[in-house]
Amino acid sequence: MNIINKTRLIFSFFLTITTFCAYSQSNVFKVTLDAGHGDHDFGAVYSGRIEKNIALAIVLKVGKILEASPNIDVIYTRKTDVFIDLVERANIANRANSNIFVSIHCNANKNTAADGTETYVMGLSKVASNLEAAKKENSVITLEKDYKRKYEGYDPNSPESLVGMTLMQEEYMDNSISLADKIEANFDKLGKKLRQGGVKQAPFMVLHKAFMPRVLVETGFVSNPTEGNILNSEKGQDDIAKAIAEAIISYKREYFGNGNIEVDTRPVKDTSTAKPKVTETPTIIKNAPKGTFFKVQLIASIKKTTLEPKNFKGLKNVTMLFENNIYKYFYQETSDYDDAKKYLQEAKNKGYGAAFLIAYKDGEKINIQDAIK
Repeated sequence: MNIINKTRLIFSFFLTITTFCAYSQSNVFKVTLDAGHGDHDFGAVYSGRIEKNIALAIVLKVGKILEASPNIDVIYTRKTDVFIDLVERANIANRANSNIFVSIHCNANKNTAADGTETYVMGLSKVASNLEAAKKENSVITLEKDYKRKYEGYDPNSPESLVGMTLMQEEYMDNSISLADKIEANFDKLGKKLRQGGVKQAPFMVLHKAFMPRVLVETGFVSNPTEGNILNSEKGQDDIAKAIAEAIISYKREYFGNGNIEVDTRPVKDTSTAKPKVTETPTIIKNAPKGTFFKVQLIASIKKTTLEPKNFKGLKNVTMLFENNIYKYFYQETSDYDDAKKYLQEAKNKGYGAAFLIAYKDGEKINIQDAIK
């Protein structure tokens, strides 16, 4: 082989490596893991079971699993026993341009029989138990310096005050619900170890400030002696961490592909068309009526459900749209915003606490605020 051919071969190999590395970097899936509380903020404490320690232990275990997976970059809000402001936790994820934000906590209740996991998405719920959970977690801001100025307009003792600060509660909602649904489905597989409590909605400040699909996971009740001991054990934390990590990997695989890249020494191929799966691709509904219409989105799930009232707590006129690998279920359709709000309240009264309004113009989804205007 002459020197020219050798040079070409070396250059071809170098270009191949460079191309694959560049694609690999662009295909990195960023996950910000947030361990609730820290330092002087202990969180819930019952019989030596301390929320801040349990949350951190689970986060580190989740991170270890994710870091061993292809093309996943893990960002931590804390890896040690330190105190981080709520807004800074979200900003860490924002600065990293993370694909998802997962905040991990433990629940507690004066009723020590209360048990079960709960995974929350950001939203404006009026369910008392959801508001109480948000109030407990949001009260952390009172431990921050100058919190009244930093969180001007927000009263930590009244989670509902976050309503006025939330203009686009539907933003990232579909993806957040999908991630939460996967986490809770994995908790359900733990069987008798932990009772799966389902996906819920509440106004958590740490979620409000994170601009990406985000969830807050209450991994169980430290106030419950049986469940608390599971949370405080190495085996229990391993099981919970695995459930959360596998849900994140499943979410990544569904929305961003598996990201497995292998170095190939054959002639360079054009990889310009190889792109990770993009979420929230605009969908235009065929044969949709002209004009602006509001719908109530009840749930978004990876599971397909027959459109019968018995499957939707008695609600009729439920429709479905398969979009971005998620089945979305809607209740009613109206061009009147006041009627839409009534339908939304009706859905919430039926138990759909995470329901919210969406808007379509000529069959294409638009911002709810633009629709109102």
